[in-house]
Amino acid sequence: MKLHELHNTVPRQNRKRFGRGDGSGHGRTAGRGDKGAGARTGHKKRPYFEGGQIPLIRRLPKRGFNNPNHQMFNVVNLVVLEENFEAGQVIDMKALQEKGLLGKRDLPLKILADGDLTKALTVKADKFSATARQKIEQVGGKCLVAGEESAVEQPAQ
Repeated sequence: MKLHELHNTVPRQNRKRFGRGDGSGHGRTAGRGDKGAGARTGHKKRPYFEGGQIPLIRRLPKRGFNNPNHQMFNVVNLVVLEENFEAGQVIDMKALQEKGLLGKRDLPLKILADGDLTKALTVKADKFSATARQKIEQVGGKCLVAGEESAVEQPAQ
């Protein structure tokens, strides 16, 4: 076997060659139709362009309000802590990431109260819901607010 004898064995369709005479089926206007912006060089149609009619996004009514100061959180419920951690463990962002319980986004952590807790856990988070704090402390656990150099116990409000 020689180099000039090699060929690809995967069947592939030949590309269409536009503007190569009427016999090719793609001659004369080269598949662009007659006249208009689409027939011209350099024309690009905007995405979602609807031929000049009022676009869908402008036909629909505006609704609601997006607060520019809204704070997003990675939320974890107590049921998740109950299933994945043993009594006496310290739970923080790192521990949750190691177990794959957090999303990829780099957001502060908030603990919510869905589910029941039967173990005493030390939980470090940026925020706690009032019910989650109550349930954690009820079984002898601690709620520590993260974000400072040393997590300090947050007073109950």
